[in-house]
Amino acid sequence: MGFLSAILLIGQVGMSYLPNIEIVSLLIYIYTQVYRKKVFFIIYVFVFLEGCIYGFGLWWFGYLYIWSVLALIVLWNGRQQTSIIMTAVILGAYGLSFGMLYALPYFIAGGWAAGFSYWVSGIPFDLLHCAGNVAVSLICYRPLRTLLGKLKR
Repeated sequence: MGFLSAILLIGQVGMSYLPNIEIVSLLIYIYTQVYRKKVFFIIYVFVFLEGCIYGFGLWWFGYLYIWSVLALIVLWNGRQQTSIIMTAVILGAYGLSFGMLYALPYFIAGGWAAGFSYWVSGIPFDLLHCAGNVAVSLICYRPLRTLLGKLKR
């Protein structure tokens, strides 16, 4: 589980130069399909490591729940869903809603105006996140899912 958290961190840091194009969403999606509820351990180790690298600011609190929301969506959707198209749709919608979900601490800490302005100012990045998630899932879902399925056995 710790190794899988490290892979998330390496993927996130390695692609950090790209604006909101990342592999973390797809990996958490696949990890949840394979490891079910154990994925929350992977997620929280990953989030803790991000805090160690980038610092524990207000931004960090959003990560405590935002990746869990994706895992809950996958758990609710069921284990057997392996359609590439459905994966791309779910991850695209998740990328599009990421900024709204992530703005919750700003609503709490700064009020309506702070949360709303944070969310609206990030919409261009949410559009990139959506497109990136769709592209990454269409290209990488099947090989990564197959590999992780084999490694678990």
